[in-house]
Amino acid sequence: MSNDVLAAVRPLLHGIAKRARTTDDDRRVPAETIKELTAAGVFRMLQPTRYGGLEADPVDFFEVIRAISGACASTGWVTSVIGVHPWQLGLFPDEAQRDVWGQNHDTLVCSSYAPVGRLIEVDGGFELTGRWSFSSGCDHAEWALLGALVMGEKGKAVDFLTVLVPRADYEIDDVWDVIGLRGTGSNDLVVEKAFVPAHRILRNYEHSQLRGPGQKVNPGPLYKLPFGAIFTTAITAPIVGVVDGCLTAYVATMGDRLRLSLGGGRFAEDPFAQVAVARAASETDAAILQLDRNIRALLDCAVAGEEIPMELRLRTRRDQVRATERALQAVDILFKTAGGNSLKRGNPIERAWRDAHAGSVHVANDVERALAMYGRGAFGIPVEDNLV
Repeated sequence: MSNDVLAAVRPLLHGIAKRARTTDDDRRVPAETIKELTAAGVFRMLQPTRYGGLEADPVDFFEVIRAISGACASTGWVTSVIGVHPWQLGLFPDEAQRDVWGQNHDTLVCSSYAPVGRLIEVDGGFELTGRWSFSSGCDHAEWALLGALVMGEKGKAVDFLTVLVPRADYEIDDVWDVIGLRGTGSNDLVVEKAFVPAHRILRNYEHSQLRGPGQKVNPGPLYKLPFGAIFTTAITAPIVGVVDGCLTAYVATMGDRLRLSLGGGRFAEDPFAQVAVARAASETDAAILQLDRNIRALLDCAVAGEEIPMELRLRTRRDQVRATERALQAVDILFKTAGGNSLKRGNPIERAWRDAHAGSVHVANDVERALAMYGRGAFGIPVEDNLV
């Protein structure tokens, strides 16, 4: 099956790559890039058709993300995170979807899912207060999905929700100044006693059970997939993509370079360099193949109307974190064998190394936790986790 959005994105990649240094320096993706990707349809790939979306195959979406990330990791990261939110919004009550897309199908949504917000139940909904960090691409969004706890009478949390908040109800605090993924603009969001109507909430427990009110109006198989698979893969896909792009740049720039030691000679003729390329290519290929295999298997279950087995959900998480590990192993090989040439700031290898390692610290890439969950399942021990 052809990927029409990928075909529309490919001509944009050269310009995105040329703006990568500016994106890094400005600490945000240029508005020009967001406009181009919006026109190409990337942000509507996982959006319900009822609101102008494509309800595309998620494997196609992640293929697009990898291509963009190969040109600029920060752009790929923001595109992936913002691009996955229409899928989750499709699980909210239809009234919430209409709030966001009723007037403009291209309205974008950012997020910060950590349950640091506090919700107090009031007439018709909740009152929300909190500060959230790491909201990638928030400067380009008009709404935000935020994690929050419902506080009971004794000050204890009684429920964990994701709430939908309009731009008028939160402030953006520009605090993003980091070593990697600098261009993602992952700033803090601050909310002070904002009213959240009842239709703009999604209970995380219901979410983990593969249910959501939006399934009544969006009955397609796309909206029956696990959040723990779709969102975590949206975090890993840019990391794999940037390393795959780094490998291409490595081969192109290092091939004719002369070695300054061991008698000189072309770098490409060095068997150790050849082995490094082979190892890096194998790691990225393995990562992509496993990621795509699992997402496709999940979708096949949903299309067939079958229950998605926990074994498959756990395998998806296992291979997702391993894909991140594989990508880091590959970029470390490239960074090390490129020698001093990889140290200069702005060098594609240097930037890819920083960006991949920065992305790896996201909670979705908690390798030991995800592997332990798989091991528990393999031993027949029940697993309960929001990211499965």
